[in-house]
Amino acid sequence: MRSMFTFSANLSTLFTEVPLAQRFALARAGGFCAVECQFPYALPVADIAAALRDSGQRLVLHNLPAGDWAAGERGIACHPGREAEFREGVERALAYALPLGVPQLNCLAGVRPSAVSEAEALATLRENLRFAAQALERHGLRLLIEPINSVDMAGFLIDRPSKALALIDALGLPNLYLQYDVYHAQRMEGELAATLQRHLPRIAHIQIADNPGRAEPGSGEINYRFLFDWLDRMGYAGCVGCEYFPADTTPGGTARGMGWLAAHGRSPDGHTL
Repeated sequence: MRSMFTFSANLSTLFTEVPLAQRFALARAGGFCAVECQFPYALPVADIAAALRDSGQRLVLHNLPAGDWAAGERGIACHPGREAEFREGVERALAYALPLGVPQLNCLAGVRPSAVSEAEALATLRENLRFAAQALERHGLRLLIEPINSVDMAGFLIDRPSKALALIDALGLPNLYLQYDVYHAQRMEGELAATLQRHLPRIAHIQIADNPGRAEPGSGEINYRFLFDWLDRMGYAGCVGCEYFPADTTPGGTARGMGWLAAHGRSPDGHTL
C-alpha cells in the first residue's frame, strides 16, 4: 500500500561522506525519489539540474540564504539594517528554485542580535517575510518559516511552532506556511500528534529526527511509527524530510543506518511495508 506522503533525503545532513553533487545518486540508491537541501548555493544550478535528471529525483525544498553560516549566523530575517541583503537572498533563492522546479523555500528567522529588542526583531522579521512571500507568490511558490529550538540554538527568535503560527496568523499571507520539524518541536512544546492534527492545513513540510541526539528515528523517545500512521490517517500528502544526523558517522554510515525505515513499516518512496 502506498502512503499519501513520501520521504525526502536531506542532502545537507545525509550522505555527507561525499561532496554534495554526489549525494543525489547515493540517495537514489537508497530508494529516495525526493531530496531537499539546506543551502544549494555552493553548486551551479546546471550541476544540480543534471544530478536531479540523472537520478530521476525532484528537489522539494531549500532554504533562503541565511547570512554567514560559518561565522555562526543562522538567518538574518530578524536583523535590522540587513534588509537589502535579505532581499538579495530572496532573489538568489528564486534563481535556483525556479529552474529546478522547487515548489517552496524555507526562511530561518535567525538569532536575535543582543543589541536589538525582541519587538524590533519581530517587526523586521514581519516586513522581510511579507517581502519574501509576495516575491514567491508571483511565481506560485510557498514560503515556509521554521521554528528552531532555543535549547540547541540559544536566542533563535522563532523557537517554537506556536510562535510561528501566531506570526503566520498576524501576517495573513496566503502562501506563508509552517515548516514543522518534529525534533525541534519536541524539544520546545511536545504534543506532537495533537499539534499536527490541529494545524495540518497550515503545515507545508515536515522534517524528522529523533530526540535526544537528532539521529535516526527509533534512536530516541519519539514514537515515529505512530506519527507516520497518524499522518496517513490525517491525509498529509506532502514530504517528510529526513534531516537527521546519522549515528554512524563513518563513511557509509547513512546507508547502514537506513534500516529505521523498514523498522517503522515504511520505504523511502512512501510505500508501507
